[in-house]
Amino acid sequence: MLFMKRIILFSLLAVLTVVACKTVPLTGRRGLKLISSSEINAMSFQQYDELKSTSKLSTNAEQVNAVKRVGARIQEATTKYLKAKGYADLLEGYQWEFILIESEQVNAFCMPGGKVAFYTGILPYCKDDAGIAVVMGHEIAHAIAEHGNERMSQQMGSQLVGSSLSVVLQNEPSQTQSIFGAAYGLGSQYGVMLPFSRKHESEADELGLFFMAMAGYNPNAAPEFWTRMSQGGGQKPPEMMSTHPSDETRIANLNKEMPKAMDFYNQSPYRNK
Repeated sequence: MLFMKRIILFSLLAVLTVVACKTVPLTGRRGLKLISSSEINAMSFQQYDELKSTSKLSTNAEQVNAVKRVGARIQEATTKYLKAKGYADLLEGYQWEFILIESEQVNAFCMPGGKVAFYTGILPYCKDDAGIAVVMGHEIAHAIAEHGNERMSQQMGSQLVGSSLSVVLQNEPSQTQSIFGAAYGLGSQYGVMLPFSRKHESEADELGLFFMAMAGYNPNAAPEFWTRMSQGGGQKPPEMMSTHPSDETRIANLNKEMPKAMDFYNQSPYRNK
């Protein structure tokens, strides 16, 4: 009997993996999506509000305005592109917001629903608007490709052993929030984002390169940014032991996609703004 239950369970998970999939724009990769955008966005907005209430927000008007300016421009350009290509549903329910947090962390992230946070520690590596656009495009790409939903769906799938997905989502809010926190590295330490897989990081690099180019930022700034990051000092783990691509691999992949990115850049109506 137990064996049969396991067979049924694995069969159910296999069917869900095939049916509950989404397609990432531009790359065409298919990924698991067991959770609706409205549900994961609601959790994201709650976590983001808690992040803002527990963090020291920057009062440096110049830096804050730069982050918001670049974010709004990439948001606008990306939104126009996705709507024109039939992906408007990906942005349904988004409530874009861009904040700058006073912290030495060399970090930034975009949560589901367009909630972006930059840390002041990454700005010296950015240097200018184009550098900020590299990071902004990469993080927005994570959200639009629904990498967070995919990672949470993978963790949520294990909950089907004891009950249905709808029961977990609707009747176990604390458990669901815990899974969300585990997927994002949020919870007891707000703002400490877990790195995505190498696959997700590479996909965000590619999409981010295109998104910044659509917004009229020269994509050649991307390999330059990652070169500065690689020279920042500190011991890094080998690529096979890390969830991030090595700096050399990342830069090589960006240069490989540069011709396509330059096409977006050359056609961008934002270049002279």
